[in-house]
Amino acid sequence: MVGQRGDALFDHVVVVMFENRSFDNLLGYLYEPGEVASFEGVAGRDLANPIPSYAPGAERGVVPVHVATSMDAPNPDAGEEHPHTNTQLFGTVAPEGNRFLPAEQMRPPFNAPDDPAREPTMDGFVQDYVNTFRSETGRLPEYDEYAQIMSCYTPQQVPVISAIARGFAVFDHWFCEVPSQTFTNRSFYHAGTASGLVVNAPYESFPRHNDAETIFNRLDAAGLPWRVYVDPGMPFSLTGMIHTPRLSPHFASRFSTLDDFFADAEQGRLPAYSFLEPNLLHAHNDYHPAYNAIMPGFSADPPSSILGGEELLARVYSAVRASASPTGSNFANTLLLVSFDEHGGTYDHVPPPRVVPPDVAAAGQMGFRFDRSGIRVPTLAVSAYLDPRTVVTAEYRNTSLIRTLRERFSLGPPLTARDATAADIAPILTRATPRAQEDWPEVTARPVPPLHDPLVALDQPLPPLGEYLLGTAIALDTMNTGHVPDIDPRTATGREARAYMADRQARIWPGLTPR
Repeated sequence: MVGQRGDALFDHVVVVMFENRSFDNLLGYLYEPGEVASFEGVAGRDLANPIPSYAPGAERGVVPVHVATSMDAPNPDAGEEHPHTNTQLFGTVAPEGNRFLPAEQMRPPFNAPDDPAREPTMDGFVQDYVNTFRSETGRLPEYDEYAQIMSCYTPQQVPVISAIARGFAVFDHWFCEVPSQTFTNRSFYHAGTASGLVVNAPYESFPRHNDAETIFNRLDAAGLPWRVYVDPGMPFSLTGMIHTPRLSPHFASRFSTLDDFFADAEQGRLPAYSFLEPNLLHAHNDYHPAYNAIMPGFSADPPSSILGGEELLARVYSAVRASASPTGSNFANTLLLVSFDEHGGTYDHVPPPRVVPPDVAAAGQMGFRFDRSGIRVPTLAVSAYLDPRTVVTAEYRNTSLIRTLRERFSLGPPLTARDATAADIAPILTRATPRAQEDWPEVTARPVPPLHDPLVALDQPLPPLGEYLLGTAIALDTMNTGHVPDIDPRTATGREARAYMADRQARIWPGLTPR
């Protein structure tokens, strides 16, 4: 394990991927001006977005960046699909009829700018949030309601992720791969492409058509172990669903719960690559903003997914820090990455760069050519070979994970042109000797308020994310077992969804079945 090159300073990579936060939203106040040599945050900058003329309070002119006043903002959830992201990046709504429509009803050019080479202006977040709020609730929001899209959290509000960022390395120019939502960005994380798919819907798209080779397949070919660990509250793995054509043979053997991760970390049994998935559903601990309102004034959420995410991150970090196996995985030979899939509609001020398309430059869903990057997301690296208060200012992106694994474990050529151009993480590990465990910062999560179950009446329809996930699970179930369930995710209640998932979990995901 011991070596002088960064790529020889870890034998195990652990990634925990959270949901839907931009860099500014979660870490923009991490450092004050002058605290470190360089940091692209929000403190000390005059940042704002204009208010559209049709919104209440438009006479104020702009909404400035400000400190969040709620641990549940933005609530309801912001738009994250490709058309919403286009509006956020460029301030465009095209055609005009898209303004108050749900994303699935929007028409070409899906709010994209007239000039494909135009640089993002980053001035459409307030406009899009006003439009999204109107689409979801049937009314225009008041100023205090839409202003929350420009709110950002301080280190005091999110002490766990902030302490880890200050204690090790934070990347302030790390971008997700696609200006869109969850499934396509998570696909890029492990495959460097999404097979031309840009949005989550229709449900069967990813489990049926996303057949791109993944880094998991490369690890298999090299005889290296990997495992996907899923929060016990999740009845399925999002990674498995997204990459069903490639990973379904491993559902029974390589997918298990976070309980197994904590045991494996303690015993020094971590594989070469571990990928951790939080709970994305009821009582979600994934940092995801509040789910879209089911009805005006009512949202299907626990007290705070940020507090839940902080608590989970503290446990994951502490497990890596405490691991001291003399022969297996331990704190000194493990690289931990804290990552997010995409920005989820929350504000960021840095324009995403243009990027090389991953495959042949043919247009995918919604005519998108995958030649524009997604928005900055919070990403941290934790290693005994990193000094505290490291800020990595060079451009990195989510496919840097693929590049890093390929380089470290000799996994062959790039999966796509995207990971071929992504930066390797290993060179940032510059210490000659590892930091001792006692030199790693202690982290303490703020208390997570108890969940009042059921928070949402089980006879209510699912929120949009739950609808997406149930629909995809049904498509996956049908593909793998031939079972055609008598349930429609668009109308299913919480009770119906729960009963269906309990019935099918053991058949598809035996490693995730409660023990």
